[in-house]
Amino acid sequence: MTLAFRDGPLYFPVTAFDADGEVDLATTARVLAEGMEHGPGGVFPACGTGEFHALSATESLSVVRVAIDTVAGRVPVVAGVGGPVGQAIASVRELAGMGADGILLLPPYLVGSSQEGLVRYVSAVAEASTLPVVVYHRGSARFTAETFARLLAEQPTIVGFKDGIGDVALAQAIVLAARRVRDDVQFFNGLLTAEASQAAYRAIGIPLYSSAVFAMAPRIASAFYRAYVDGDSAACDRLLEGFYHPLVALRDTTPGYAVALIKAGLRLSGAPVGGVRPPLTDPGDAHSEELRRILDAGERMLGGS
Repeated sequence: MTLAFRDGPLYFPVTAFDADGEVDLATTARVLAEGMEHGPGGVFPACGTGEFHALSATESLSVVRVAIDTVAGRVPVVAGVGGPVGQAIASVRELAGMGADGILLLPPYLVGSSQEGLVRYVSAVAEASTLPVVVYHRGSARFTAETFARLLAEQPTIVGFKDGIGDVALAQAIVLAARRVRDDVQFFNGLLTAEASQAAYRAIGIPLYSSAVFAMAPRIASAFYRAYVDGDSAACDRLLEGFYHPLVALRDTTPGYAVALIKAGLRLSGAPVGGVRPPLTDPGDAHSEELRRILDAGERMLGGS
């Protein structure tokens, strides 16, 4: 069992909010449809870039339903699920009937736990449906190599591992341990602005990566992806130095900017996606203008392509 992604960046779309801060499903669908025109390999609605942390369970499911309708089977739709275990179980059961192709299992809510507790959390969600599960290694969900290998042995619907921590040695150990159990596991780089670290991740056997940038600048993200797949390291380096590294520098000025800048970039392009929900904060005028300069520089690098 694997998720049959197409050849293209993995798309993590934003969730649009209206002037009153409510979820705007029509705009969410319209922006997602525009992104689909650039050929993503898969769509991950209501995940990190889609502000899963700030959505109610009902809102999250509504966003995923809109994504399923908009994508219309062209690529896999992998929905964000997580938080309180009861909520996660209820959501994954409903998603199975909605036509989702899989779930990205985000960390449990608030509390830390033992490795045994993580096994129980992941297993409870995985056993609630037959949907393929990608486990997200991030925040309070920190897995040892032994724990993930155990989960693979016990839960056949677990198909992937996404690293959002950045401990390359641990990630390497997890890849090697997983391969001893099953050879069909998909590995993802889930670090913020993952393009900036993907060369290192590919070297340890993690070929897939999240592209939040695709949500606001699909031409730039697609150009990097194509250079990455083709092994054109010179083109990757030009985009890293001219676009991604300046974006990372701006992102690192303020916690939460990994999401807030994506929505700001969409607003700069004229998309009425609204701001971010608390506790995230939107960039002010100076940072918005800096983002505009970075985006313009990235587009200039593409020329007429």
